[in-house]
Amino acid sequence: MGVVVVMAARRMVRLVRAVLRPLFFLVVLVIGYLGVTAVQVWMTSRHSEPRPAQAVVVMGAAQYNGVPSPDLEARLQDAAELWRRGLVPLVVVTGSKEPGDQFTEAQASGSWLAAHGVPMDVIVEVGGDDSWANLSEAAAVLRQRHLDQVLIVTDGFHEDRSLAIATNVGLRAWPVPATTSPITGWSTVPYFAKETVGVALGRIVGYQRLHRLG
Repeated sequence: MGVVVVMAARRMVRLVRAVLRPLFFLVVLVIGYLGVTAVQVWMTSRHSEPRPAQAVVVMGAAQYNGVPSPDLEARLQDAAELWRRGLVPLVVVTGSKEPGDQFTEAQASGSWLAAHGVPMDVIVEVGGDDSWANLSEAAAVLRQRHLDQVLIVTDGFHEDRSLAIATNVGLRAWPVPATTSPITGWSTVPYFAKETVGVALGRIVGYQRLHRLG
C-alpha cells in the first residue's frame, strides 16, 4: 500500500512539473515581450522629428465646454508652431465628445487654433472615439486630398501606438511629442503602462480589432 502511494505521489509530481514548466516559460516570454515593448514605447516617446510634411495630426484629448484641457492645449501649441514654421500646410484635429458634452475635442481644438492665428481654411476637424478612429478618419480625409505624409502630435507615451496605427491606416508618419505636456515625471508611469499593453496587444491581435472590441 505504501509503495502504491509513493508511486502515485511521484506521478503527481511529474504531472505538476509537466504543467508548470511550459507555464513558467510562457510567463517569462510574456514578461520579456512586455519589457521589450515598454522600452520601445519609452524610446519613441523621447524621439521628435519635426520635418516638412503634408499635414500635422493632433490626437484628441479632453476638452471642457469647448476649452481644451491643459494636455490638449500643449499638443495644439506644438501643432500651431509647426504650421507657423511652414513645416505643414494643413492641421488635422481629432476627437469626438463624451455623452452630454456640447463640443467635440476636434471642435475645441479648431477653435483654439483659430484664436491663436491659424486660419480656419487650413484646419480640418475629424471626430473619433479612440486613437484608431481618430487616425482612420484623418487618413480618409487626407486620402481625398491625395495626402499621406503627416506629423503626429500627442503625448510622448502615446506616440508609439499612434505611429503604429497611422501606418496601419496607410499614413507615413513621424512623431512630434508635445513639448509642454502637463503629464510629467512619475505621473506618466500609468500612461506608459497602459500604452505598453496597448501596443503589445495591438501587435498580436491588430489595432483595428482592438478598436472593434472597444
